[in-house]
Amino acid sequence: MHFEEKKPIDIVLNDLFEHYRANVADVDKITKALLERQVVHAQDDIVNDHIAFRTLGVPNLGIKSFEKIFLSFGYQKRDYFYFEGKKLDAYWFAPPSSEYPRIFVSELRVSELSAAVQEIILKYTRDITTDPVDELDLNDGEQVAAFLQKPLWNLPTSAEYQTLLAESEYAAWVIYNRYYLNHYTISIHELKDGYNTLEEFNAFLESIGVKLNTSGGKIKTSEDGLLRQSSTVSALYDATFADANTIQIAGSYVEFAERSILPEYKDLPNDKIESKHRRDGFETNNADKIFESTYTTQIKG
Repeated sequence: MHFEEKKPIDIVLNDLFEHYRANVADVDKITKALLERQVVHAQDDIVNDHIAFRTLGVPNLGIKSFEKIFLSFGYQKRDYFYFEGKKLDAYWFAPPSSEYPRIFVSELRVSELSAAVQEIILKYTRDITTDPVDELDLNDGEQVAAFLQKPLWNLPTSAEYQTLLAESEYAAWVIYNRYYLNHYTISIHELKDGYNTLEEFNAFLESIGVKLNTSGGKIKTSEDGLLRQSSTVSALYDATFADANTIQIAGSYVEFAERSILPEYKDLPNDKIESKHRRDGFETNNADKIFESTYTTQIKG
């Protein structure tokens, strides 16, 4: 994923991807194997279906703050999702034009967690008394890119992290990783024959030693059958906390999406098919299982 023009959106997306790619070994591992097999000729041939972020539902943060960045870039807010078991709200945002990825932003319902967990989260976020996005010049791509890599609160202790982890793995992930890119998504249907269905692509991934998320099955399918998704499992990496203890925690992962042609366009010739002719949006049940790519049960399973 690389954008040539230097509009703010291009600068931000390129910077997010480069930080993410440098820290998620599966990204380059998958790209290298696709290049070796001549499925693609360059990283930029891979179409990015969407990227995802996680946020905390506390004053001055969360979706209401975060969305200002991408709305200013021309993204449009679309469907709302609720994940009851994980205590999450989410929206997806449609890109200003088809070369850009969709964006999926989720938010933890902090007020629904136990008092002990709320207290830890608020200990680190209560000093944020104004919306930090309001202080940015959203036309300055470099400034926005730097903001998305900048810690907005101090690191917790390892004991606090473990307390969060026991109740909400999502909360633990966000308190350490902040606005770090949670995943990017390869559009499988854009690849050549032999790799353009999830069955074929997952077999390829496993042949190169990539571990897949099995929650809800390796392939998660929408009710209409037109959106199918798979994902890798996050690797563990050493994280050092405020008390100087280092423990292994989940990082980010890679997702794969196969969007089928909508029934009303099924007779269009292949060379006329564009993204607008395929299933758009997201599906609650699919996304619910994809979240678990950073969960201990998947990593250690």
